[in-house]
Amino acid sequence: MIGVAVKLVRYTEDAPKLVAVASKVSLSKKPLERLLDISGEEVEVWVRETFRRQHFSPWEHASYTFIIDGLSRVASHQLVRHRHASYTQMSHRYTEGYLKSLALEACRVAGEDCKYESRRDVYWCYAGVITDAMILTSENAREMARLASIAFVPPPAFSGKEELLEEWASTALATASQYYKLLAMGALREDARYVLADSVRTRIVVTMNARELIQVLLPLRMCTKAQWEIRYIAWRMWQELVKVHPQLFKWAGPSCVLRENTSRTEPAELKSFIEGTEKFTIPRCPELVDNKAIPACLKVATGPGDSPV
Repeated sequence: MIGVAVKLVRYTEDAPKLVAVASKVSLSKKPLERLLDISGEEVEVWVRETFRRQHFSPWEHASYTFIIDGLSRVASHQLVRHRHASYTQMSHRYTEGYLKSLALEACRVAGEDCKYESRRDVYWCYAGVITDAMILTSENAREMARLASIAFVPPPAFSGKEELLEEWASTALATASQYYKLLAMGALREDARYVLADSVRTRIVVTMNARELIQVLLPLRMCTKAQWEIRYIAWRMWQELVKVHPQLFKWAGPSCVLRENTSRTEPAELKSFIEGTEKFTIPRCPELVDNKAIPACLKVATGPGDSPV
């Protein structure tokens, strides 16, 4: 029911080679032609060396663009705090966004089509049918939550707890109904949106370089200390990254994994730490979790939802 999708839509295709070449430019005395003539084995060596030395400035030349669809304003507000990135976000000033889809589904549930010539009449109808649909589904918390989740992100912790789920869904639907009521009364979208719950869905395009991803976003947001939705997004960003450039991102992970891997002679893949084939040697992670508790903490970090590894 979470309904948040993360898709890598564009990236620097030869990023591992670019990182390796940039590293050689920094450290090698060879002429330019020889710097550019680099084998796959050399790329692996240079990438590993920059990682081990935490020499991440060459990684800034590699760029990755994601579209994150259906996340809440709660999560997007956390995401844009990463300042070394570019963002373009769906505007609730100019579009109803996911709320229109919610209104149309409420029409289906309530048996109303809301087809009027006047936009204000349509908005009055949407406000009414959302309330009607909320009443019609009030005996079934999961059905009410399904309806609300079209336009709002439900906390997974409420799953199976009908009282919490019903309260969340009814509150979210009430704000959607009030939003359309304000539009019907002549309010601008930029003003009507003030009544919406923070869990309202949005869409955002994010471009970050590899250094920001591996040194900042992934360590902070893949960790159990991160809020569940931004953590969910970060793990799926990592999934997308490791598919296209395992040479760069196979050693990435929460802060415990980054600290462990940058303290080792040879870094290990994130998967091996999760499966327990590699052991942590650091006495505690940056979040002060003791060595013995780190593996269990890491397993918790892979949720909510299906394990991304």
